[in-house]
Order: sequence, then structure tokens, then C-alpha cells
Amino acid sequence: MRHMQLSFSRAEPTLKPTLTAADKKEVSHESDPAMFPQRAAQAYAQIGIETGVAASSPHRLILMLYDGALKCIAEASGHLSARRVGPKGECISKAISIIETGLKGSLDLDRGGAIAVQLSDLYDYMNRRLLLASMRNDRQGLDEVAGLLRELRGAWASIDTAPAMANEAIAAVAA
Repeated sequence: MRHMQLSFSRAEPTLKPTLTAADKKEVSHESDPAMFPQRAAQAYAQIGIETGVAASSPHRLILMLYDGALKCIAEASGHLSARRVGPKGECISKAISIIETGLKGSLDLDRGGAIAVQLSDLYDYMNRRLLLASMRNDRQGLDEVAGLLRELRGAWASIDTAPAMANEAIAAVAA
């Protein structure tokens, strides 16, 4: 991890990166040249995700949250099959976090009415189900939550395309 050192002079303050021995080892590609393409791909993917988030509409961001939670659950399922307890728990924790802070956190309970309250309750149920699935190594729990998320994602995705289809129909009638 890079550390930044702030130095002041009479002119402008400057920020200079300082590398620890661990950082130099991490940054050094000479020790394992085969790792460079993997690191480059990870960096590229991270930039792509950040760009996607910055350029997305609020509607698209919710779809990205659903996709992220589904991806974490799928990865957890793979770790469960391979009996990798630690990574399974990490993936389930990420899915719970996405559901709790991303999806549930985006609800406006005041303006959303009964549907927002019902979604909040459903997100709470999903998180409890994921927690139990993690503790009990229960694939059915993972599958159940993934199914619920896919259904909600599909409904959310159809909301965005409905106005576009209506506009196409109006344009077709007007032509």
C-alpha cells in the first residue's frame, strides 16, 4: 500500500508517495512476471467499474447493485462447493453489505410508501437468510436469495425499458 508524505515549504505543499519495503515487493513485477497481466486486468476492471458508476443513472446504479450481490452469491456458492470457508464468508458478507447499505439504503421509506417498506422487509429477510446459509453451509439459502434478487432485478430492469417502448409505440402510430 502506498503511503503519502506531505511536505511543506514556503512555496507549495507537495504530496510525495513513499513506498515501504512491502510496497516495493508488491509493485515489483520482476519477482513474478506472470502476475503482471493479472494485476493489469484487475486494475483495468476496477477502472471500468468506477467509470461505469460515475457515468450511470440512479436506475442503472440499482441494477449494478443487484448484479454485484448476485455475483457475490455465485462466488460464495463456488467457494462452498470447494469447501473454502473463509472466501465463502467474505463473499456472503459482501452480498449482505450490498443488500443492506446499497439496496436497502437507497429506499426512501417516506416517499416510497408501502412498497418501500415491503422491500426493506424483504432485504432484511434476505440478509438473515444469507447469514444462516453462511453459518450452516446451506446452498438452498444462497439459491433462494439469488432467486429473489434475480426476480427483483428483472422487475427493476423492466421499469427502465417501459418508457422507451411506449415512446417507440407512439412514434410508430404517429408515422
